[in-house]
This record gives sequence, C-alpha cells and structure tokens, in this order.
Amino acid sequence: MNTSDPSDVTLHPNPADAAKAGIVHIGIGAFHRAHQAVYTDAAMAAKGGNWRIIGVSLRSTDIVDALNAQNGTFTLIERHPDGPKARKITSISHAIAAARDVAPVLDALADPAIRIVTITVTEKAYGIDRVSGTVQTEHPAVKHDLANPDTPCGLLGLLVAGLKRRNDAGVRAYTVVSCDNLPSNGRLLRAGVIDFAKHLDPDLAIWITDNVSFPETMVDRITPAATAATRSDAKHLTGLDDPAAIETEPFSQWVIEDAFSDGRPAWEEGGAILVADVEPYERMKLRMLNGSHSLIAYMGQLGGYRYVRDAMASDAFSRLVTLHMENAAATMPPLAGIDFSDYGADLVARFANREIAHETNQIAMDGTEKLPQRIFAPACDLPPGSTRLGTFALCFAAWLAVMHHRINADKTNEVAQLNDPRADEIISALGDHQDPAVIYEKLAHLPGWMPQQLQDDGVWRSAVIARLSLLMSEGADVAIKRELAI
Repeated sequence: MNTSDPSDVTLHPNPADAAKAGIVHIGIGAFHRAHQAVYTDAAMAAKGGNWRIIGVSLRSTDIVDALNAQNGTFTLIERHPDGPKARKITSISHAIAAARDVAPVLDALADPAIRIVTITVTEKAYGIDRVSGTVQTEHPAVKHDLANPDTPCGLLGLLVAGLKRRNDAGVRAYTVVSCDNLPSNGRLLRAGVIDFAKHLDPDLAIWITDNVSFPETMVDRITPAATAATRSDAKHLTGLDDPAAIETEPFSQWVIEDAFSDGRPAWEEGGAILVADVEPYERMKLRMLNGSHSLIAYMGQLGGYRYVRDAMASDAFSRLVTLHMENAAATMPPLAGIDFSDYGADLVARFANREIAHETNQIAMDGTEKLPQRIFAPACDLPPGSTRLGTFALCFAAWLAVMHHRINADKTNEVAQLNDPRADEIISALGDHQDPAVIYEKLAHLPGWMPQQLQDDGVWRSAVIARLSLLMSEGADVAIKRELAI
C-alpha cells in the first residue's frame, strides 16, 4: 500500500481555505466530492477566486454533519493500480441539510455572491419528461413544490424559488449546471425549470428564459460508495479519522459548454475541457461507458459478480464488453481528436482496475431512467439489418431477467428489490408471468419508455426475447458465449 505523508495531506495550506463561497451544489454525494469539488479545489489553488462550494443535501443528514464537523474538508482517496493515494479537498465551505430546514438553502440561492449552481441528484430526481421537456406534475417532489413554492423540497422547486428571490431583489441570475448523466442535460434542465416557473408565474418564466444560462456538461469518474475500508484507508494515509472520506479512480473527465453568465472558476486548471458543443462527447460517454456499465451491471447480477472488477476478470465477459463498445462506437459519427478504439480500450482497463470496488448492484439501480439513452437510443441509430444489434438486445434482456428474478426472489419486499422509480409499474406488469415473450411485451410497453421505433421493430423484439429465453434457461455464462459465438 502506498502511503502519503499525513502532514502533506492534512496541513498543507490551500488558497481555497480562505476563499468565500460562490457556488451552491445540490446533491453533495460521493460523486460531487470526487469530481466537481476536486476541479474547483484545483482551480482556486491555481487562480484563486471566491468559488468555494455550499453543499446541499436534499435527503441525507449524515454527510452534512460529517462535513460540517470538519469545516467542509474531506479526504479523497484515488485507487491507483499500485495502491491508494490520499489528498485533502478544501473547496467545500459548509453543507446544508434541506430536509431539516429549507430556509438556509433558499438564503444561499438568493445570495448575490452565489454565481453558479451545480447539480448531481441522479436522473430520477429531476421530474422532467424527456420527450416534451415539461414537468411531471405527479412526480412527488414536483407535485409538492407546485403546491408549496415557498417551501420546496425538490430540485426544480429549489431552483425556481431561488431565481424568484433574485428576480424580486434585482439580483443577477446564477448559471445552472447539471452534472448528471442525462442526454442534453443543460437543455433538458432549462426546459424543465422554465415549465415549472410557468405553472407558478409566467413573468418569472420569461425572466428565466431571458437571463439564465444552462450549460451542457459531460462528467466521468467511477466513484464507488464509501465503505468501512474507505475510512480505514483514510485513517492509515492521513492519520486522522474522516467519516466524509471517499474513494475514486485516478481517471477524471469534465467537458463543459463555456456559457456562463457571471464568471466561473478556472476549472481548466484541474483538467476540465471547455468547449462550444458538448453533445458529441456526451453521446460517446453515454453509449460507450454508461452503456457498457449497464451491460456489466445486469449481466454481472445474473452471473453472480458483485463487483465490476470481478466480472472484467473473466476473459469472456471482458470480450463481451469490448464487443459492446465496438457496437456502440458504430452508432456515432467520428469525433475530432478522439479514437473510439483507444477510448474503449481505456474504459476496459478502468473497469478492470482491481483497486476499485464498484458494485454491479449500485450501477443496476434506476434502469428505467438509464436504459433509454444508454441502450435504446444507440440501438435506434443502427441501420436496418445491422449485425451489431446483439449486445444492445442482450443488455435489455438482462435487465428484464434481473427484474423478473428480483420479484420472484423476494415477494415481501419487491419495490425495494427492484430499486427503480417505476417499481410499482414493473411489478404490476410482470405479475407471475414466466414466458419470456410475455415478460418482454409487458415491460417493453411501459408508457413513455421504449421508443416507438423499437416497439415496432420485429427484429429487435425477436433478438431480445431469444436472449431473455437463454438467460432464463441457461444463465449468463452461456448467453455470453453465445453472443461471442464461442
């Protein structure tokens, strides 16, 4: 195990320590602390500026208490192949638990010193219909916040309430930056925020339309959930107990549309790429990295692999992932400066890193939110008769098999087992059906989910059902070998 000098980790001065807050971040989980907080730390260390982060947790209180007890400072452990290395991150000023009291959050959002709001809240927290861009009025948080706009609990309600306060006070709008794995995340969030505002105050919606910037972003860094081993390693490497410690891989990427209305940190000093158009990078990541992650998650669950690294240690499984990346790359036009083969090879190496304990179960959650952009969209972009459809069909079949298996494995706690925002619909649709063709029909036609193009495609239907039948009868190992024609 590599060790870091505790004095270097815990006492080395950082210009961020004395800086004031200029960013509010909503969703202060492990990924934010391994990603945007690190870039901001590097930006302030290199160029200064009042860009410290006020972190907001919508649900949890534990992380808020842990960070505040340490003045926002926490340990970042990078899991290098030759052992872990630790560094101190000081870009977080303090944290607020919105579930305890939303007033401090709204006060922070209204503060003229806050110039940027960044977001990592997972796909299901947005409450925006991806096709229409309008709010889902029956989404629990959206429904609550439309009825109680002065005491919001959800993302859209908070953003709009903060912008309303600024408009009322004549304060310049903040820039809103989604850092979640959503296609066209900036445009989607912009549409949702404006539509939410229209429900409450059409004039406010016009002001937001004219004044608020929503840059597109693409983020990438594998960040497993912290464990007791994380905290133990933090103690070993720094000499201090740190309940807020997190671990991550050495690789990190952030591509940002450079469209900020009131300045930004020098994130490029931390390696961020500022561009005019993020969409090609976003598409590459969603289809090659995230799509492969979903394939690993569901096939890994069926094959008995707890961690991604264990699945990738199997030669056949690794070859399957490589094949899927090749198939995904074939759905995209060339991207200047990017070799898709090299990118795929780097991803395979990252997934196989033995120092990263990334659970397949963690990746497998919220499949109905993730599969449309990761699997359905690229499958739709394949030409008719393409020989590359197989791994997309296998991933969807594996999701169907996992849903079926989980429901049958625990009849007493089905919703928790599925870990999906549409769990009730899935359970109702599946019932006790055991026929692969029926399972496909019941779940492929959940409202507003699978694109009509795939619903009408008999080749897709047959490909998925054949693979689901094989998974249910012979298991994951046989299905993988069949896909590879071994």
